[in-house]
Amino acid sequence: MEYPDPSAVPANLREAIVAHGSLNVFWMLTHSPDLAPGVLGLGDAILQRNSLPDTLRELAIVRVGHAYKAAYEIHHHEKIAQLVGLTPEALAAAETGSAAKLAGPEAAVLAATDQLLERHTLDESARAELLAFLTANQLADLVVTVGFYQLICNFLNTFEVTTEGEPPAPYDQASPAGDAASA
Repeated sequence: MEYPDPSAVPANLREAIVAHGSLNVFWMLTHSPDLAPGVLGLGDAILQRNSLPDTLRELAIVRVGHAYKAAYEIHHHEKIAQLVGLTPEALAAAETGSAAKLAGPEAAVLAATDQLLERHTLDESARAELLAFLTANQLADLVVTVGFYQLICNFLNTFEVTTEGEPPAPYDQASPAGDAASA
């Protein structure tokens, strides 16, 4: 699928894409000019106002990327995950889905992410395990995060978005992951 011609993208949307670092996923998203601003807004909220600790947020996102075999997602969010302090063991677990080498919250979030991906809900036991260390707000944010990145991975895979020709991502230039506006 071809990327839209930036000169044909409405000015306000073009400015928003540039402000987000001109990443390929955002340009491809302009094929849906009426929905793109909402997707960008929700993506920003998930990355910047999520109540989950950054490491748990990124663990869930990278797991979704691997489950969907979305190379673009994995490429970007493994970098963010490293910036926020996710360990190599946790990144390896996100790739395989095996929480054997993880403990406590990381293991529970990884298992919950897989349960959401497979069953589209959490059973009572998983909810109780998560609520032992997460607030209801954080649990809600986890579910929204997993769902949003399922949507993004479906989009990336359908439109075959790659990093080819992409400028450096915002997090490649700034250290705080909270400043990273990436899909």
